[in-house]
Amino acid sequence: MSITHPSAESPLPYFRGKAEVEQQLARTGVPYAILRPAILFGGDDVLINNIAWLLRRLPVFGVGGRGDYRIRGIHVDDLARLCVIHGKESTNSVVDAVGPERPTFLELVEAVRAAVGSRSRIARVPGPVLPVLARALGLVLHDVLLTRDEYRAMAAGLADSDAPSTGRTALTDWLTAHGPQLGLRYANELDRHFSKAGRSERSR
Repeated sequence: MSITHPSAESPLPYFRGKAEVEQQLARTGVPYAILRPAILFGGDDVLINNIAWLLRRLPVFGVGGRGDYRIRGIHVDDLARLCVIHGKESTNSVVDAVGPERPTFLELVEAVRAAVGSRSRIARVPGPVLPVLARALGLVLHDVLLTRDEYRAMAAGLADSDAPSTGRTALTDWLTAHGPQLGLRYANELDRHFSKAGRSERSR
């Protein structure tokens, strides 16, 4: 499992690290399948759920810059299906794991707002300011909402792909169907991945 647009020359450590892992895998000489998702939705995803949670509670939701950078998400079930398909193959493959839709981030936030019935105002803020605001809110929530590198990756188009769709589920259809359940609970990523006690997600 990798990420869209990995590069050994990337200034972003996460994308550079994924490229190094892919290179090491190729050097082993064993057959491999590499799937490259951008973001996931469905199941216990964090990003979409927490956007919905914030839109339900904040009077203003900030979007960095013009918000015109695109997001190519894939449903978790579609990703699992790809894993099964490519895991059975004996030939090498590298596939962008992406769904059929690629809305801009602003369009994504607007779709989530509509799905949950939020009246929050969407405000565009300077790109460098957004991670600072996210950090301040993260201190209140005891979580990391958005890092500087994560924003830089999105703004640079690294969560997008021009590859053919390998997922079946349309994000907008999924939002319409699941809007009433989205964002009812905050998904604390630090608790989920790093809590030694395995605490359940905080209810806000």
